[in-house]
Amino acid sequence: MNVMDEVNKYRDYAVNMRREFHRHPELSWQEIHTARRIREELKHMGIPYVETAGTGTIATIKGKKGHPVIGLRCDIDALPIQEVKTLPFRSENQGVMHACGHDGHISMLLTAAHVLAEHQDELECTVKLIFQPAEEHTDGALKVLDSGQLGKLDTVAGMHLLPMLECGTISVDPGPRYTSASFMRIKIIGKSGHGAMPHFAVDPIYVGAKVVDALQSITSRETSPMDTVVVSICTFHSGTLANVFAETAELSGTVRTFNPKLQKELPGMIERIIKHTCETYRAGYEFDYYSDIPATINDKRCSEIAAGSVKKILGEKGLVNYAGTPGGEDFAYFLERFPGIYAFVGCRNEAKDCCYSLHHERFDLDEDALVYGAAFYVQYLLDAQKEFADDVL
Repeated sequence: MNVMDEVNKYRDYAVNMRREFHRHPELSWQEIHTARRIREELKHMGIPYVETAGTGTIATIKGKKGHPVIGLRCDIDALPIQEVKTLPFRSENQGVMHACGHDGHISMLLTAAHVLAEHQDELECTVKLIFQPAEEHTDGALKVLDSGQLGKLDTVAGMHLLPMLECGTISVDPGPRYTSASFMRIKIIGKSGHGAMPHFAVDPIYVGAKVVDALQSITSRETSPMDTVVVSICTFHSGTLANVFAETAELSGTVRTFNPKLQKELPGMIERIIKHTCETYRAGYEFDYYSDIPATINDKRCSEIAAGSVKKILGEKGLVNYAGTPGGEDFAYFLERFPGIYAFVGCRNEAKDCCYSLHHERFDLDEDALVYGAAFYVQYLLDAQKEFADDVL
């Protein structure tokens, strides 16, 4: 099978599906229309599926042999962002947008499904197509995995469209791809009072500001400069009047690192700083640390297979290196359980105004990338089925 030729037959399909999903984005755990359309397409292709985790779907294509079992995964949810770019297929759901490329991810996996279903009699493996909900909510992958409906995979592949890479390139480097992703809520408990008489109050804004400042010492003084560590406070809310100290201030933020050991140590470091800072200024606190997603780490063997796959579909120049980045991705849970690969698929093209970052209100993608991503799904599966066949003899 010439994978690029086969996938190119479905280029219009890939583009049309991406634009349809882009017009109808849905937030995490609300992907009702999205799930229905995915299932309609699978039914049309004759691919059996099961519903999982509410709005998730697992479809199965059986080749000549039951093993190896290879998973191909995409995420399907959108973000609470108002789209501002004028497109003929712009979002019709007010305040909701596919600003992270998941519309393209769905399209690429459905396109790969078409090719694989058409060549089912040539496959030597079992294929699991995983349409996962709620990646942005960070708990979709675990719910799919814990459902028990997926079973054991010999290898699994996922991918993300990336506007930092030029369209026509793919990165499948071994090792860390994304940092761990943890989140925190902090409540500073002070004492309310008149803004003109601060000595009778405990100002939670002042204490909160000291906490924000002190937390930055973790990256500058408590962890190795060789480690990637991000501690960011991103919201800070307190008070309603210009002359009144509120009783509380509420902060939230995120914490990122590639280092699994450090990931476990960071919550203790953070709470120690919050505790002692609050004690210094006579305030109390509440601390909630949650959604501790592990780092996304590519398996070395799978990365080598994937590198060969990229070269087959895009040539030597199509394979590029891209350093791991401090984003979070719950595909990490798949890679904790199964050897696999997470690919970065370039979708940047400044001439087409496709150069804005993920989660940007003007995010868009060069739709040529849909063909390359779908082809990678198919080629990796074909190459991995040979590589992993001996593992199950």
